Amino acid sequence: MLSVTEIAAVEIKKLLAKENMPNGALRVRVVPGGCSGFSYEMGFDDVTEETDIVLESEGFNVVVDQMSAPYLNGSVLDYKDGLQGQGFSINNPNATATCGCGSSFTA
Repeated sequence: MLSVTEIAAVEIKKLLAKENMPNGALRVRVVPGGCSGFSYEMGFDDVTEETDIVLESEGFNVVVDQMSAPYLNGSVLDYKDGLQGQGFSINNPNATATCGCGSSFTA
C-alpha cells in the first residue's frame, strides 16, 4: 500500500522521539484541496479508528484511513535533505498530474 524509505523512517523516528510519542503512529491522509484537486496531510497520532489501515514500517506504524487508501496505493514516502530543499515527499504512481509547487495532485 504505502512504503517508507529508510531515510524517511529515520527522520520519522527522530520526530516521534522529539514529540515524546514512542508509541505514536504516522497518519497519512489525502484530502480535497490544493490547486490540483488533492493534497497530502501527515501528522502523528496515538489513536486509530477501527476502519484505519495500520502498516508496520521500520519499528513504527503508518496509519491510513480507508478514503485515502486508494489514492496512496503503491506510493513511497521519502525524505530529502539537500540543496533543493528539505522535507518529506510522496512519490505517488496514482497521481496523473501535480501542481507547479508539487504540494497537490490530480488522480
